[in-house]
Amino acid sequence: MSPTIDYYFAPQSPWTYLGHQRFRDIARNAGASIRVLPVDLGGKVFPVSGGLPLSKRAPQRQAYRLQELQRFSRWLDVPLNLQPHYFPVSGDDAARLIIAVDMKDGSEAAMSIAGAVMRAVWVEQRNIADEATLASLLAEQSLPAARLDDAHSQAAHERYEIDTQQAIEAGVFGAPSYVIDGEIFWGQDRLDFVERRLRR
Repeated sequence: MSPTIDYYFAPQSPWTYLGHQRFRDIARNAGASIRVLPVDLGGKVFPVSGGLPLSKRAPQRQAYRLQELQRFSRWLDVPLNLQPHYFPVSGDDAARLIIAVDMKDGSEAAMSIAGAVMRAVWVEQRNIADEATLASLLAEQSLPAARLDDAHSQAAHERYEIDTQQAIEAGVFGAPSYVIDGEIFWGQDRLDFVERRLRR
């Protein structure tokens, strides 16, 4: 039986972006399936887990975050604008779009649009809170324009709430988090451990 990985993330997270393709490759090589679970990190997860939005963190932590992002970008050879034009940005609409794609087109398509959304923020300087940007990203991924309407549906809104609550119940407190059989691996810098766990 192939393993399943619960992939909890916020679509505007730079750390999720840095690990997204590598995680996708690791899962594919292991024959693992991915449950694509974008969550409301700042609005729902942080308040119950002790996390703080970036703007409320101490200056030292904010400065160190930029150093670490630059280090990992160089180490992984993944392009990244440290301070993109459209960040901070709400990820809610993008999250519901990813959910709508997952529900209608499957997890592979959801992983593709999620990657495109993250790249839009961290490489292409695009505003993922703008519906026109999301429409363009759908077209670029050859996905139906109707997914924008699907993202506004009751089903997508409910799924976003359910996935967020599931993250809280699973003990998730940051993004990205990869959960395998109840074991949490927090951060793209834990992907080596995810890979080892999948080899067991």
